[in-house]
Amino acid sequence: MGAMMDWQQYELEHQQRLDNARAHAATLALEEIDVAHWDLMRFDTIWPYFERLRREAPVYYHENSIVGPYWSVTSYDLVKAVDIDAGRFSSEPTIGLNVPAEQDNASSFIAMDDPKHAEQRKAVAPVAGPRNLAALAPTIRQRVAAILDSLPVGEPFNWVERVSVELTTQMLATLFDFPFEERYKLTRWSDVATSPRKAGLWDTLEEREQELNDCFLRMTELRNERIDKPGGHDLLSMLAHNESTRDMPPRQFLGNLLLLIVGGNDTTRNSISGGVLAMNRWPEEFEKLKADRTKIPNAVAEIIRWQTPLAFMRRTTTEDVEIGGKVIPEGERVLMWYASGNRDEDVFEHADRLQIDRENARQHLSFGYGVHRCMGNRVAELQLNILWEELLNRYSSIEVIGPPVRAISNFVRGYTQLPVTLHS
Repeated sequence: MGAMMDWQQYELEHQQRLDNARAHAATLALEEIDVAHWDLMRFDTIWPYFERLRREAPVYYHENSIVGPYWSVTSYDLVKAVDIDAGRFSSEPTIGLNVPAEQDNASSFIAMDDPKHAEQRKAVAPVAGPRNLAALAPTIRQRVAAILDSLPVGEPFNWVERVSVELTTQMLATLFDFPFEERYKLTRWSDVATSPRKAGLWDTLEEREQELNDCFLRMTELRNERIDKPGGHDLLSMLAHNESTRDMPPRQFLGNLLLLIVGGNDTTRNSISGGVLAMNRWPEEFEKLKADRTKIPNAVAEIIRWQTPLAFMRRTTTEDVEIGGKVIPEGERVLMWYASGNRDEDVFEHADRLQIDRENARQHLSFGYGVHRCMGNRVAELQLNILWEELLNRYSSIEVIGPPVRAISNFVRGYTQLPVTLHS
């Protein structure tokens, strides 16, 4: 009973925080709103600030942000308009808030414009193609089953560590054909690449750089082993044998590795955790799923919408652009807030809650639009579909028994802890 009260108390406190944030957002001057402050994500109180921006200033210049000046685009239609306009809103030099000076344009293909982007993306696209997905499905199911069968029933444990991280780490090892006994390095590199210093995973930029260099050296070693072995279907083999990627400069090779690692980690990992949290917040949705398993694919899309694992992507204007009644000058940082667009009430009715039978769930922005739409979206969906199928085969409920602990980040909407108890 005590554990149950912990969850109930958390929900009451969370609602109070949201109410306070709503009152605060209503009274602030617009220039005081900074949706890039990581504490708003960390405490899940960002939503009223997004609501205010969507209503009053869906395109807005934040001059005094904690991360420096940037433009926010927060409404669904305008986020989509920016994402499909790759000519005026460039992905170079980075899709993040900042880019190290020495890295310049030698980064990953997600931070390139066509034709370079299309050439390098094409090299690894087959890993998410229909043939490879069909081949992956039995492996995913086998690993999901083994993970779930290893879990204690009726005893508390951290869902993030035992399920979300474990499944995505195993699948990353499969996609890269990475030594299975070393697989946790992949998760570590992903977390180091996306986390700010405040998260506590690294203390100095030199430490961070050293860990990412370890990633580069290990992956280079594995790639070199495969150069003389054509026909491999893993990501490293594809990079090694495609003429547009086999001779990449070191920084670009590392950038592409981190893109593929983070892309294969964060969407699936945090949607696995977010889905369990949401099903506990709205248990009637879990009952719907148990009653009709044909709803699983739509439920997965709705979970990805509700969670929005990556909160934004950055673009840089290549010319003066008029959008949403504002003129954004050339060379400005523009953040497309997928997290806000996915909660736009003009598109998603009752957007703040999970509805597994939502008719337009698949119209979410979490995978992006246009030429940069997430290449691995089908891999992520496949893992989530199989996970929910196997969960329903084994357990009557997954009970969240305490507060979730969210990652400290304004980019990754993730979790580090989610205490649960399984019931057979």
